[in-house]
Amino acid sequence: YKEVRSRVNISPLGAAALAGTKIKIDRHFTAAELGFKKIYKNSIDAVSDRDFCIEFVSSSALLMSHLSKISEEIILWVTDEFSFAKLTDKCATGSSLMPQKKNPDVPELIRGKTGRVYGHLQALLTMVKGVPLSYNKDFQEDKEPIFDTAETISSCVEAMTILINEGIEFNKKNLSDSVENDFSNATDLADYLVDKDVPFRTAYQVVGQMVKYCLERKMLFKNLKIEEFKKFHPEFDEDVFVDLKPFNVVKSRNSEGGTGFLQ
Repeated sequence: YKEVRSRVNISPLGAAALAGTKIKIDRHFTAAELGFKKIYKNSIDAVSDRDFCIEFVSSSALLMSHLSKISEEIILWVTDEFSFAKLTDKCATGSSLMPQKKNPDVPELIRGKTGRVYGHLQALLTMVKGVPLSYNKDFQEDKEPIFDTAETISSCVEAMTILINEGIEFNKKNLSDSVENDFSNATDLADYLVDKDVPFRTAYQVVGQMVKYCLERKMLFKNLKIEEFKKFHPEFDEDVFVDLKPFNVVKSRNSEGGTGFLQ
């Protein structure tokens, strides 16, 4: 929003109804007094421009899309099928029919209100698409999208903040178990060989063969014995079992922006 403000903080004051005025005024003075960074250079543009509305609502729509994605993740995580987390009573309500159910009200409401902001953006874009220069009564339609968008995103950001900080408790055991029973650490197995100076292309092929081997026997990497590892490549050693642990997989990614703990 700071980026949006840097572009739209322009004063229209002094443009008058259309073409400016004969009266000697200092538009820069009034702009500075009102906190505007600069003035519109063209008076016709000043009264007919609604880009500031569109930019604000566009950024708000993008913000809501991200809040909606987070909400969708949380809604899935708290289902019985996933059980990765549970909502506290602060951010959930009971079902009117099922006494055992907690409704994820906050994320569902945020997800639902995303379409509301999208609609306001579409309304503004449609409002300006065919109007001629200077002021037109169509522009009266800019108020509701702007004010309602501001109110909607403010309440949604506040609600999401409360949800993240106070409204969700993670089931660490289920989260851990979910990554203990698949091949999501296959890339890390290839990286293990790369650390032993094995070319990645070779390591990739070796791990692919190992995945096939395990699938045929309904096994995982952790179920293999070190002798079996060495059949696929002699560089494997006992420390491979340490590298393959999910916690260490996450911890090892210390590139900037990664999931490692040394960031």
